[in-house]
Amino acid sequence: MALLNFKKKAAPADLDNSAEVEAFLQDYSIEVMPRTAEKVDDFRAYLPEGTRVYIAHIEGTPIEDMVATAARINSEGYDVMPHFPARIIKDEATLADWIARYQGEADVHQALLLAGGVATPHGDFHSSVQLLETGQFDKAGFKRLHVAGHPEGNKDIDPSGSDANVMEALHWKQSFNERTDAHMALATQFAFEAGPIIEWADAIKAAGIDIPIHIGIAGPAKLQTLIKFAIACGVGPSLKVLQKRAMDVTKLLLPYEPTEVLAQLAAHKAANPDFNIEKVHFFPLGGIKTNANWAIEHGGASGRPANAS
Repeated sequence: MALLNFKKKAAPADLDNSAEVEAFLQDYSIEVMPRTAEKVDDFRAYLPEGTRVYIAHIEGTPIEDMVATAARINSEGYDVMPHFPARIIKDEATLADWIARYQGEADVHQALLLAGGVATPHGDFHSSVQLLETGQFDKAGFKRLHVAGHPEGNKDIDPSGSDANVMEALHWKQSFNERTDAHMALATQFAFEAGPIIEWADAIKAAGIDIPIHIGIAGPAKLQTLIKFAIACGVGPSLKVLQKRAMDVTKLLLPYEPTEVLAQLAAHKAANPDFNIEKVHFFPLGGIKTNANWAIEHGGASGRPANAS
């Protein structure tokens, strides 16, 4: 089975399981940053009504820019979920201030909590568990809290290459999910092959983790772009495959599209309705418009933008 699907853009009719893919893409989410959101004049021309839009908080981005982006996207009718990266939040007072700003200025009531890709914490926090333990999100009445999932593991959390620390954190989050009324989900790092994703999802379910999974999928992009982001995000096994592909000049110029991995996951979900992957979360590595247009072309009603409804 090929890890990556490097081929020319396929028409919707080329998908063997287009109805399954449409069902699998229903209520997909997508990620933006303030600087990438600025390139989109009107999200309603690209995204379905009510799409959840995550706003990635990269180190060095002022909170003012994050809140302004959240307010703008919310005003266009979308479900905004900003990132709260623990390692760039100085202390609990800063966390409470961010929450208050998002609520007061952008009507935000949900968050993605994660450690963040920073080696040295800026202050008191180094994990999403610590953010949850403050009780600040519960105090503010946040209704939905997502946390990170790692289908390929995470060497920042488990330097040894095992999954011991990741699983310990997942069990803590499972306990938190059971004792609170927050709606939770695991928003995962992107991966490129269906088989290992399915094995990972089944394994954590067998371990007693029943938090729904929103599987990370890399949107259409050039190979060079994928390699850059894979290195930045610590995508281990996939990175080796990308580097191998980069050695083949005939494939270097062909775009990657997530058609194959999504078709396989969709088929598995259709055959196993209780499969714990609930939704798709797109990382638009080749651009928001490019990703949205792919979903419009391949997703049927699930990809139809708000302005076309």
